[in-house]
Amino acid sequence: MRERQPAEGRVAEILYAARDPFSRRIIVDKGSSAGVEPGQPVIDELGVLGQVTRTYLFTSEVTLLTDKDQAIPVQAQRSGLRAVLAGAGIGTMELRFLAANADVQPGDILVTSGLDGVYLPGLPVARVVNIDRDNSFSFARIDCEPLAGVERHGQVLILGRRITPPLPAEAAPAPVKPAKGARIKRKP
Repeated sequence: MRERQPAEGRVAEILYAARDPFSRRIIVDKGSSAGVEPGQPVIDELGVLGQVTRTYLFTSEVTLLTDKDQAIPVQAQRSGLRAVLAGAGIGTMELRFLAANADVQPGDILVTSGLDGVYLPGLPVARVVNIDRDNSFSFARIDCEPLAGVERHGQVLILGRRITPPLPAEAAPAPVKPAKGARIKRKP
């Protein structure tokens, strides 16, 4: 089992839902004056809500995972299958581009995989509610419902940015020798 990184965070109150009918966003009462930055993940006690997309001095805009422009890498707890979960824009989400015979079942819980470098691995995200396996298509249509919810809670936790370890310094590339019998062009 992987060791989890400790997560720092700031508790914020949900002030209101943005009034744009084409997006799924909320406004919270913590902004840049509280150290909030765009890109920080936002969770509640049930799971991942979304990500900070814009900050102001005293408030921040959070785009929910159910927004049609949001996607998150996930992993099925039961099978370990990795996939990308995308917002459907109507309060639901869907697993995209999974083969019709993929090992996914209704009721499966999806958690963050941690591959994106934004979310810690293992945070609950969604539950699979419906699978349409039409043999005339290569991919299954897999509908999911979020575990976290704006309608259920007034407070959220804005997590700090993940600290990714530095990449190892690359060794100097080995000199490339020309193939035996190859002509070498020399500049005049």
